[in-house]
Amino acid sequence: MAVGRRELMLGTLGMGLALAAGFRPVRAQRNIAQPFSTYGVVPRAGDQTAALQDAADQAAESGTPFFLPPGNYMSGKLELKSGTQIQGVPGKSVLCYTGGGALISIENASDIRLTGLTLEGEAKPIDSGALLIAESVKGLTLSDCRVIGSAEHGIVLHEVSGRITDCEIGLIGESGLFSQDAAGLEIAHNHVHDCGANGILVCRSEAGEDATMVISNRIERITAKSGGSGENGNAINVLRAGSVLINGNRIADCSSSAIRASSASNCQMIGNSCMRLGDVALFTELSFEGAVIANNIVDKAAGGISVTNLTESGKLAVVQGNLIRNIFFRKDTDSRGIGIAVQVDSVVSGNVIETSPGYGIMIGCGGDLRDVSITDNLIRDAYIGIGVSTDSFARTALITRNTISGAKDGAIRAVNGSTPVGSDLAMAGAAAYANLAIYSNAAC
Repeated sequence: MAVGRRELMLGTLGMGLALAAGFRPVRAQRNIAQPFSTYGVVPRAGDQTAALQDAADQAAESGTPFFLPPGNYMSGKLELKSGTQIQGVPGKSVLCYTGGGALISIENASDIRLTGLTLEGEAKPIDSGALLIAESVKGLTLSDCRVIGSAEHGIVLHEVSGRITDCEIGLIGESGLFSQDAAGLEIAHNHVHDCGANGILVCRSEAGEDATMVISNRIERITAKSGGSGENGNAINVLRAGSVLINGNRIADCSSSAIRASSASNCQMIGNSCMRLGDVALFTELSFEGAVIANNIVDKAAGGISVTNLTESGKLAVVQGNLIRNIFFRKDTDSRGIGIAVQVDSVVSGNVIETSPGYGIMIGCGGDLRDVSITDNLIRDAYIGIGVSTDSFARTALITRNTISGAKDGAIRAVNGSTPVGSDLAMAGAAAYANLAIYSNAAC
């Protein structure tokens, strides 16, 4: 039977009245809140390890998330099984560590979700080395949590996939977050502060692809309590872990580097803001193949960017579009003071460098110079604008279309060992050095 215009209008009006009265189509009711249970746990005096463990076990078995009401809960080691979900109230549901290993331990499990919890270590000794330890875990989600006051590490992950997001990790004796042999990990939007070794450490047992993403974290006040030659005191430290993306982080006040990558191939450091560093801000070194360091800001550091300390296989770097300013000499060694330092197989282009007490850009180190292109950079107020190694084993370098102003001891100088030699090559040209092509630079 055909439907007339009058019937169609009445039908439309009827649907409108039904919606106004509160009727909703079935498809709009999909997002129904998942039920929670306290499993009888409430804040009370004394140790509650047994009650908390029993509630976590019931939650894993039933699939109903365990809700931890606001309050302080004294607890020793809790072992979580696959499927455990614990939900607290951010900043108010507090697990206070009493001893006996990690406060939370997860092993050979999957689909663990912890949100809104505070793990409070109160700087007590920890037998296991961290407040939270996860090993061989697939699908760990840790969000809106606080991990505070660990005498050793904050979080330690071995062979873990998942997400650590929107957490605070602070007042940590060693590293805030330590990840080894990750299986697909995202570390994003966290506040990591006041750590005694590294803020975030991503490593592998052997060099290989890791693919961890370290995105949009705020990391500050990281020290090298145990000393060392650069392995400690870094906001983000990447060791033997390939294809790690480090993007959009805000980093300040570290005794060593903002980002240090060692033997880490295909590492990307993009769009990070780095201030007040005691060593080179962005550092890639040793046996890596491939690095991109682009669009970062460095302000106040003992060095801006370094692609050096290369072993036989270290090669291939792009350093582009970075803003580097207020570089200084390290107080303890009177060294560094260089805006950008590169050695082999590198393109350095479109960077702005202002105020370097040593070199704006240093190319090569002794015989470690091969296939380097330095183009379209702006260098202001350096002691020497660009230095280039002229060791007998040094190979090709192209230096062109750079603008250098205010250099106190020459715009472009040949360097023998650590000593500048000869006249300013920006004026005299590079005819005396067969491995160098220097032209079309503006120096004043």
